Amino acid sequence: MNKKENIVIIGAGLCGSLLALRLAQRGHKVSVYESRPDLRITDISAGRSINLALSDRGFKALRLVGVEAKAREICIPMYGRLIHDIEGNTFASNYSGRKGEYINSISRGDLNGILLTEAEAHENVAIHFNQQCTKVDIENSIVTFQDYQTKEEFTVDAEVIFGTDGAGSVLRKSYYLEKKFLFSYSQEYLTHGYKELEIPADTTGNHQISKDHLHIWPRGDYMLIALPNMDGSFTVTLFLGHEEGNYHFKGLDSEEKIKAFFQEQFPDALTLIPNIAAEFANNPTGALGTVKCTPWSYKNKTLIMGDAAHAVVPFYGQGMNASFEDVVVLDEVLDQNLESWEATFKAYEKVRKKDADAIGDLAVENYYEMRDHVANPLFKQKRVIEMQLEEQFPEEYFSKYSMVTFNASIGYHEAMTKGRAQDKALLAMIADKNISTSLEMSKEELKIVLQKVQEETNAILHKDKIVGLS
Repeated sequence: MNKKENIVIIGAGLCGSLLALRLAQRGHKVSVYESRPDLRITDISAGRSINLALSDRGFKALRLVGVEAKAREICIPMYGRLIHDIEGNTFASNYSGRKGEYINSISRGDLNGILLTEAEAHENVAIHFNQQCTKVDIENSIVTFQDYQTKEEFTVDAEVIFGTDGAGSVLRKSYYLEKKFLFSYSQEYLTHGYKELEIPADTTGNHQISKDHLHIWPRGDYMLIALPNMDGSFTVTLFLGHEEGNYHFKGLDSEEKIKAFFQEQFPDALTLIPNIAAEFANNPTGALGTVKCTPWSYKNKTLIMGDAAHAVVPFYGQGMNASFEDVVVLDEVLDQNLESWEATFKAYEKVRKKDADAIGDLAVENYYEMRDHVANPLFKQKRVIEMQLEEQFPEEYFSKYSMVTFNASIGYHEAMTKGRAQDKALLAMIADKNISTSLEMSKEELKIVLQKVQEETNAILHKDKIVGLS
């Protein structure tokens, strides 16, 4: 693989900018084309999540390219969920029983800007903005772009093309339109969409509610969440059916209906969102979908990564982290010095595909957990036990959430398989009253609980393996 080759990356979002930076650090010549303006000088957040959850897998990638410290400077730690019931009461649920484990709220734009600036510092990187990719000739490695300002089309010849152009990827679209090979593709949408609102900072510039938590207002068929921003505000996201249920986006078509809905379902949040009607009218309603496809590459020429290959819904906070981990995995394969890009791409997909599919499934599962289960008494009891087990036996017990979020050495597929079995074991034992859920258990008593959970988890995993479920 000649490092003087002209590598083209379509898309300068989080995955694309990180990939460009890492390939440049490895000595490759890289040209990046982005359809949107330069976000470092233009506000282009409309319609996209303003802040995201950054956790260990993401930090591992940022550490790889040397920007972890800069990212941490713009992070707000969130140590757990703060659940708001319909009466305005709250209860906290930590993410982990181990010390020092938390997720971080971070600005999408600010983090993307850091990566773009770091990538541009390399003389072998060129980033072109306002250049919309319109099609890709995958057989001849020719990309067609249109300049947003002049409206002129032009083509770029490339030896290698990476598609990091998101869930609506043009490169992925070319895979099935050109019919050069057998390509499997699915895109499944939830019946729910999302709309972003804002809780502004108070008059002194401080957060009006706890900035140490991800806030959730679970209501069964819908929910509200809020993540803190550095300026004292919160980005609030309403997840609601497009047209289904007693309440849905289509039906909230007037200020009166919007305020009545919030007054009934989220009264404490309504008092914090002064411009709710205007924001409802002006902010777009986004779709929520999962993309799965295979293969991700074509010959020695192209590879899709990030959301282009495996878009996920946002409910595990792993979309960005998974895309960043793609770059880490590709970097590890590049270290093998295989004979060609084609061999590299095939090896990359072989090791990455099952994990990408797993986080897509886990994200959908977590939507129902956040929406329906976090306020459920049985779920609360399970979390009480898990927090105690992680605190007392930090090297022996990891909840499913901890394996996914805080343990970058465990693949998503392994975390999903073991985590599901562990959850099943714990919930069954709690429901059957086979274990105590007391907060007053001694370490010796907890050790017995741990042994029971491990034994039952292993038995479930063994059964699942026999019937081919793992």
